Amino acid sequence: MAALIADGVELMVVGMSIVFIFLAMLVLVINFVSGLIQRYLPEPTVVPVAVRKSTGAVEQQTIAAITAAVHQYRAKHGDS
Repeated sequence: MAALIADGVELMVVGMSIVFIFLAMLVLVINFVSGLIQRYLPEPTVVPVAVRKSTGAVEQQTIAAITAAVHQYRAKHGDS
């Protein structure tokens, strides 16, 4: 009986070691590939675009377009 338990523990240790080694290698490979990608394919630099200051007022044409769209949607789908 003790030999059976020893074999089970040995199998468990070998299995857990294999999984640990595999996961450690996976982390190393992912970090290596990440470094390669960052070196040879860097992210493009983003040029900031000047933001237009809003006066806070909405143009009348925009209000009319939104109102027409809501009216058309409600006419087609009902007033819910």
